[in-house]
Amino acid sequence: MKTLTMAPRAYVYTFSWEPNEEALCAMERRALFGVDSQSGILESPLEIDPSRSPFIRERLSAICEGASLEDLIEEVKNLESFDGFKIIFTQNPDHEKVGFNKLREIEKEVGLHLKGEAELVNPDILLGIINTGDRWILGEYAKNEAIWLKHQWKPHSYSTALGTRVARAVVNIAAPDPKGKKLIDPCCGIGTVLVEALSMGMDIVGSDRNPLILPGVRENIAHFGLTGEVTLKDVRDVNGNYDAAIIDLPYNLCSVITREEQLQMLQRAKAFASKVVIVTVEDVDQVILEAGFQLTDRCAVAKGNFVRHVIVCE
Repeated sequence: MKTLTMAPRAYVYTFSWEPNEEALCAMERRALFGVDSQSGILESPLEIDPSRSPFIRERLSAICEGASLEDLIEEVKNLESFDGFKIIFTQNPDHEKVGFNKLREIEKEVGLHLKGEAELVNPDILLGIINTGDRWILGEYAKNEAIWLKHQWKPHSYSTALGTRVARAVVNIAAPDPKGKKLIDPCCGIGTVLVEALSMGMDIVGSDRNPLILPGVRENIAHFGLTGEVTLKDVRDVNGNYDAAIIDLPYNLCSVITREEQLQMLQRAKAFASKVVIVTVEDVDQVILEAGFQLTDRCAVAKGNFVRHVIVCE
């Protein structure tokens, strides 16, 4: 697929989420874009790969706009000529859904005024149109590939493990700008967080104190063609310096830990990571504060009566 040579004016993102994940979506958006919003559409100067997030549906790299569809068409007439394009009408999640016949009519109308030959079957360039509410925008179109869905089918899993959508969002919250950052998952369990981070090209290592699960973790990573370091180690024995740590606190019957052990874990984490994202099913606020952290953001993710808390500590 080709890309346009012209620089985008801005990026337009559309979002979708399950009702129980609305707070997590908002938290990830605050981390990635620095914006606190419940809207299903967002304009930003930041370029984020839509496949990074489990909540971004599409991205348009805006190249022209108009106050109305007619104004947009006038701007489209002035664009450079390029062949092999296909135009996709992008639904605005905050608006009533546009019917099939109407959106096809809009796609056709804009396409007729675009210089070059259209290619509907095997396009070289995908363009998207969206009505933001106050104007119409045309831009290069990119769709989320929902990579995390494939990661659900790993060789080894636990019923209590994080879901891949939640894990991917947590990784983005821990490292919204991962370039040059070193991450660690020192209680990696079966490796759900590691798979998500590695699939996004992040520099992350994992460890766990349970020797029985490590072969399964490594097999899960290799199953998706990824490579990553996983070692046998208690979080209290971790050394080195990391930009962020992701800690899914143990809670099931096989991994019961005391409040004192929680405190020791978090005190050690503060020594090796400047930022820690904690996932917990318990109220550990006081333990976090005793460990010397400040709570800078948080949300709850419910699944039935089961509630996980995601807490950012710095």
